[in-house]
Amino acid sequence: METRHKSARITPPSDALVTALKTELRDRLEAIKERNLYRQLRTIQSEQGSWIEIDAKQVLNLCSNNYLGLASHPKLKEAAAQAAYTYGCGSGASRLICGTMALHETLEHHIAKFKGVEAALVYNSGYAANLGIIPSLVSNGDIVFSDELNHASLIDGCRLSRAKVSVFPHKDIDALEKQLQQATNHDNKSRRLIVIDTVFSMDGDIAPLPEIVELAKKYDAMLMVDEAHATGALGPGGKGAVAHFGLDGQVPIVMGTFSKAFGGFGAYVAGSQVLRDYLINTSRSLIFTTALPPTVLGSAIAAVKILQEQPSLVTTLQENAQYLRQGLQKIGFDTGPSQTQIIPVILGDAARTLRMSELLLRHRVLATAIRPPSVPEGTSRIRVSVTAAHTHHDLDFALLAFEKAGRTLGIVG
Repeated sequence: METRHKSARITPPSDALVTALKTELRDRLEAIKERNLYRQLRTIQSEQGSWIEIDAKQVLNLCSNNYLGLASHPKLKEAAAQAAYTYGCGSGASRLICGTMALHETLEHHIAKFKGVEAALVYNSGYAANLGIIPSLVSNGDIVFSDELNHASLIDGCRLSRAKVSVFPHKDIDALEKQLQQATNHDNKSRRLIVIDTVFSMDGDIAPLPEIVELAKKYDAMLMVDEAHATGALGPGGKGAVAHFGLDGQVPIVMGTFSKAFGGFGAYVAGSQVLRDYLINTSRSLIFTTALPPTVLGSAIAAVKILQEQPSLVTTLQENAQYLRQGLQKIGFDTGPSQTQIIPVILGDAARTLRMSELLLRHRVLATAIRPPSVPEGTSRIRVSVTAAHTHHDLDFALLAFEKAGRTLGIVG
């Protein structure tokens, strides 16, 4: 007798789960909007420069991390094009499979020489670097000491490590020493790691590195610094905050990026050869991701060369920052603790900060409103960033726009 197998009944797809998710997410978005924390993408229709095109209108760009103005430099474009012509568009695999190309090693050689260290290792981004380096150095049972205003990538790297995270008040050396002392007294066998930005991305102030280096030595702690916003902006020849303080050779783990002053994309860690070899074997964000493509590497190599050939770009950047900071202060704005090319115009209230950003754009100045959770509650600000490519005419144009917007909101007289 023939046996017939009934086919499984196929249930028509239901949109109940999709609808429920949409409703949930809409409710969450409404809550975000009610707190004036809603964010939207803004489309740029031109290359990155001092002036950019938005909605068919030229506006002054005061929110880019393109600190040296290299993002659209002809030599970077040419290097990227040549790299694509020679090596193609993709790296094909992760670094440990077949993704390490001659350009990766060339870039690592240049950055190691630039930083004055034995070796360097290229990562796909600053975020990927911090998420890969920190968990490679510490784990469960160890302790990480982290400044409360460290970048989110450092914070997330600490969390992923599963080590105990001891957060100290911003740049508070006494508090850091107490935490180190307590940790040493409690368990002298656990590994200790101090992580800190050298230039803080939202306030533009500089970490007290000499004191931190001394504490790391005193309490036998590893030290890792994030030079993302210091590379190309501080120190002799733009070598960063470590060089700025004359601490070359005293900071064992230095992370930096190619996506800010170097005008491209990607990141690096600089230090000893053994550090490089160790991270190649343990850093998950390096091991399990496709390597950077040739075009990105080519432009980064060109950018490092340009900075070495034109160190005056750093001086111009610093002079521009001082000019704009003093101008904003003279108008009556609070620029916080800024010491660098990052200048916060602190307004406090999120709604007022949003309104300020809108008014500035009406006056053809693009300066983004920064609100929680990017900054602590009550410290919303317009984050202004200056570049070496800005002229004094550009900066005067910006100051006039800030003055007009500030008067409209009753912030300045």
